Amino acid sequence: MTQTYLPGSVIGVLGSGQLGRMFAIAARQMGYRVHALSPDNDTPAGQVADVEIQAPYEDLDSVAQFASRVDVITFEFENVPSKTTEVAERHAPVRPAGSVLNTTQNRIREKTFLRESGLPVTPFAPIRSEGEIRTAIETVGLPGVLKTASWGYDGKGQAKVDSEEQLREAWNSMERQEAVFEGWVDFESEISVVAGRGLRGEIACYDPILNLHRNHILDVSISPSGIPPKVAEEAAEIARTVVEKLEVIGVLCVEMFLKEDGSLLVNELAPRPHNSGHLTIDAHTTSQFEQQVRAVCGLPLGSTQQLRPAAMANLLGDLWNQAQPDWYRACSLCDLKLHLYGKREARPGRKMGHLTGLASTSERARALVLEARDLLNPRIRETP
Repeated sequence: MTQTYLPGSVIGVLGSGQLGRMFAIAARQMGYRVHALSPDNDTPAGQVADVEIQAPYEDLDSVAQFASRVDVITFEFENVPSKTTEVAERHAPVRPAGSVLNTTQNRIREKTFLRESGLPVTPFAPIRSEGEIRTAIETVGLPGVLKTASWGYDGKGQAKVDSEEQLREAWNSMERQEAVFEGWVDFESEISVVAGRGLRGEIACYDPILNLHRNHILDVSISPSGIPPKVAEEAAEIARTVVEKLEVIGVLCVEMFLKEDGSLLVNELAPRPHNSGHLTIDAHTTSQFEQQVRAVCGLPLGSTQQLRPAAMANLLGDLWNQAQPDWYRACSLCDLKLHLYGKREARPGRKMGHLTGLASTSERARALVLEARDLLNPRIRETP
């Protein structure tokens, strides 16, 4: 597990969405070749990769062939079947390892790992059968949030409940699949820490990022976050502990709740670059995607120094409802960066791109990206 892959090597990516796209751009800038595999074609990652392979993750023969033609493999989202990574690992190193994926793609395993590691985690209890509903309420209390154990993201597969009856109804609506019941947390804010861990165990953390959500989807991320330095140090230490105990080789994001008393609770882990870290592309010495390339290939990790305060605003498919967004007006603002993902169809709630604003303060950066996003909306387009 000490093999280093220098520029010119071929990196395989399982998954082909926007995270894979930005990873491929970073890798190609550093002189690597990129092969992407997913069930789709003409994908965000495939458009910029050297080779795009369309095959279901369950097509293990195709996965084996893909893995045999690359030097090292990573993934851009955690919903890759475990069997897929097992087959891939027979032909090339997978970084982070399939064991990391196995832990983080199931909320029960993930939260159990966090609790057993002595890390602060939201109270939780598994629900796999009718009989565990009452036990879960006695363990966690009410109100709470029911979440599917697997395959959930951006608020999908979860519901807030205030009573046992609501919990039963919510579990039935999720087709009684394995789920986790979490205690409701009254928090002051949500933050995330992106951490990279290299082949030799070195760790580099980005400063905490403040995250604002709308309809359970990340809306705006801001850095510096403005949280107290002591809390920021604790958040970074939590992230370091997670990547060390999981033996991550790559990049992982730790999402946390900051409570009003200044304490932190880990909410979720993402074993890959994270939406909140997109602002590192324009605002930091080393982006989270370059850091992933460095870690996966065994190169020294890059500096996580932030060069300017920044804010990132997601662009969802809703912007395309009336007409093509007004790119000209938004791009007329100085210190604004536009990133589009090459997705062919705009749908409500679908992440189509993002804006990053750079300014002298976090508050000004946030105001800049919000102004730019308003200008994109054709419904408020000025009359010539």
